[in-house]
Amino acid sequence: MPSSSDAPAAIIVGAGLAGLAAARELAAHGQTCLVLEASDGIGGRARTDVVDGFLLDRGFQVLLTAYPEARRVLDFATLELRTFDPGSLVFLEKVASSATSRTSSPAKLHLLADPWRMKDRMAEIAFSSALPMGDKLRIRTLRERLQATNVEEILAAPEHTTAERLATLGFSPAAIQQFFGPFYRGIFLERELATSSRMLEFVFKMFSEGDAALPARGTGAMASQLAAQIAPGAIHLNTPVQHVEPSGVRLADGTILTAPSVIVAADQPHAARLLGDAAHYGGPTGQLQRATTCLYFATSQAPLLDRMLVLNGSGTGLVNNMCVVSQIQPTYSPAGQHLISVSLVGVSAQDEAALAATVLEELCGWFGEGVRDWRYLRSYVIPFCLPDQSPEAGGVAARDPRLAKGLYICGDYCDTASINGALLSGRRAAEAVLADLP
Repeated sequence: MPSSSDAPAAIIVGAGLAGLAAARELAAHGQTCLVLEASDGIGGRARTDVVDGFLLDRGFQVLLTAYPEARRVLDFATLELRTFDPGSLVFLEKVASSATSRTSSPAKLHLLADPWRMKDRMAEIAFSSALPMGDKLRIRTLRERLQATNVEEILAAPEHTTAERLATLGFSPAAIQQFFGPFYRGIFLERELATSSRMLEFVFKMFSEGDAALPARGTGAMASQLAAQIAPGAIHLNTPVQHVEPSGVRLADGTILTAPSVIVAADQPHAARLLGDAAHYGGPTGQLQRATTCLYFATSQAPLLDRMLVLNGSGTGLVNNMCVVSQIQPTYSPAGQHLISVSLVGVSAQDEAALAATVLEELCGWFGEGVRDWRYLRSYVIPFCLPDQSPEAGGVAARDPRLAKGLYICGDYCDTASINGALLSGRRAAEAVLADLP
């Protein structure tokens, strides 16, 4: 730790993507900083573990290559991205119990994709029963409108819930149950589609203008790349902060560290505890903070070959979406093995073993009895994964990073609840610090 005689220009509390983005920006302008992280690693909610040779992201997530801030601060080539195909498979009903469906998409998985980007499957897309034809045309209209609308305009539009906005746009109940529901539940991590319509349209635009991708070394590689641009020794792990104020911080062990500026880059619940008053950091914590459970399985034979997310459009069951991760990014699994990621919305009351058994039983209805051969690896239960960005809880807005003279905030709750929002809010906080320097 630095002594008071060589105090940094800023102390950053939290080494997630927002905090690292803030540190990167300060370093790029020649300013020193001290990054304090309570856990044993960087990345926050974007970390990757190695288990039996498999790369397991702590909760299924993807990097959207159209994210403006990600394109600005991340080196995509060095991340060695592999992309999903631009579409989804929608599960609508069970396959026969004797089916195995090991080498291609089972008959009950229906393709919904961008026909202009998957011309080789245009006929299959056109005649897919995943959506009524009228809804397919409405998706095309929405795609064209949002591609002609910039992000600033989307984030300044009046806010409604996602469910209300989809209804206003004329989408049928079938389209919402079979596609928009499972697709956006997997992104927003809430069942009622109560998240702001600004997020609905921002995410739709990002998917339509770029690709969903996975780095070769897992989502944690994004944090590693940012950290490599910060001075060696600036990041201190296993260093929990107990209290913050404009002049510095007090660590859990009682140590006092001072600096002209303090940036609180913790997630929303931790920021609220550190600051003591939700009003001080830009909005309520929300009563509908988003939780998820992600389970990983290994298998020697992939249940399908498609490089796509599979959505549960049936309206029943625990599983919201799944994919064969190793089909998209082969580096996630050892040679001869495949990695399956399964995502649930919320936290199940079942214990780990019982939940894994329930999920496998459910997926037998998707892919047949071959699912019983899958080997359970690990599950991640994440009680807080995203902030509540419903209009009722304050919606989506670019929040001012300044809390008081010398005290700043950043995090995905300060912008869009996304990788892009975390990175952008970090840069904004650093820019505010730089602007306020004497």
